Amino acid sequence: MALEIEINPKKKEIYASQPQSVSSLVSGHYGQMQRGTIFLSPTEALYLMDIRNAQCTDAAKNTYSFNEVAKIFAEKKQMARYFTYAGWRDRGLVARHPEETKKAGKSTAVKKYPCAKFEKFPFPMQATFYPDDLMCIIDEEKEARQIYERGWFGQFGAYKAEKRGCLGKLDIYEALFLSKHASLTLQNSTSKKAHAAALKRHPYFNQLYEVYEDWRLNGFILKTGFKFGTHFRIYFPGATPLKEKGWVHSQHVLQVFPKNCSLIISEWARAIRVAHSVRKTFVLAINGQKKSARATPKKELTLDFFLYHRRGQDIITPKNGEPKFLLLSLSEEEYLSGEQLANAIEECKNAGLELMLGIADRESSVTYYAVKRIDIPGSQYEYYEIEWVQP
Repeated sequence: MALEIEINPKKKEIYASQPQSVSSLVSGHYGQMQRGTIFLSPTEALYLMDIRNAQCTDAAKNTYSFNEVAKIFAEKKQMARYFTYAGWRDRGLVARHPEETKKAGKSTAVKKYPCAKFEKFPFPMQATFYPDDLMCIIDEEKEARQIYERGWFGQFGAYKAEKRGCLGKLDIYEALFLSKHASLTLQNSTSKKAHAAALKRHPYFNQLYEVYEDWRLNGFILKTGFKFGTHFRIYFPGATPLKEKGWVHSQHVLQVFPKNCSLIISEWARAIRVAHSVRKTFVLAINGQKKSARATPKKELTLDFFLYHRRGQDIITPKNGEPKFLLLSLSEEEYLSGEQLANAIEECKNAGLELMLGIADRESSVTYYAVKRIDIPGSQYEYYEIEWVQP
């Protein structure tokens, strides 16, 4: 027997009261029970009509189609929310609307990264600044070799061929860092002028440098992430470029996402997939998101669904466990700002849950990304691993 659901267009209510339908919906963890009637969210009703062939009628026995029901409950990002919900349900997992459950989790996943203090070089260095290239050259071979081998600053010789050439080449981040935290001076310029040249070229340079400096001061090594479509690639403390000590491949890439910057979802997701394809963990830095600060939403942002996942091979439901994620539904064509994402993460932290991003593409296929917080002792900022997952 097909599921029977009923709609009251004036009250904007949709529910099931027929006993067999109620029983089926209860066992499937749909809706809220009130005196023998299951009240459904619009998304749940649309899913039941689309996938479970539920029949929707009003008191006069008029039949409603999917689009007619959707029109009555018209809301922002309605189809993105529907497809991300459907994608989770189609995997046999439970998703509940925030109004249907007040349960929250107990903790969010936090990954601890090892850190170390940056050790200054005990000798002065001089370099020449090339503003058109945002690059500095150290042509004193001894100095160039020492900072490369001892701190992995710049590139001595050629990439993966240190014996080919005797120059030390510093990018603008390395040069400014060494000017501020070591003894590097620019022969033909000043660090202030070099910084101004970088800022003229890149409006978000300050935010990128701020993140670079934070990681470097905590002992990490950051190099360009150009080949992987990100701002930086990350090496953990102790990594060395010296082949005789064993070449180390980076396992992480870092993308800086300023809070006042917006990025189209298709480009944002592409960077994560590229990182995944080369077996690197994608790390996101939301500039301005400090550990001691709480995000204050300037624009309304409501997360869409509580997501129940698995415990081993067992599926978690509202009867045997708690939700693990909060879902933010997005579409391929929309823009997301760093501020919006920071606010979503803050909402999840307050609920004791992890953030799951569900992105519906133009074919209505959904890709899910889990967001996990990173703990770097000594850092004042918060960073996040974003992993492509198949629930």
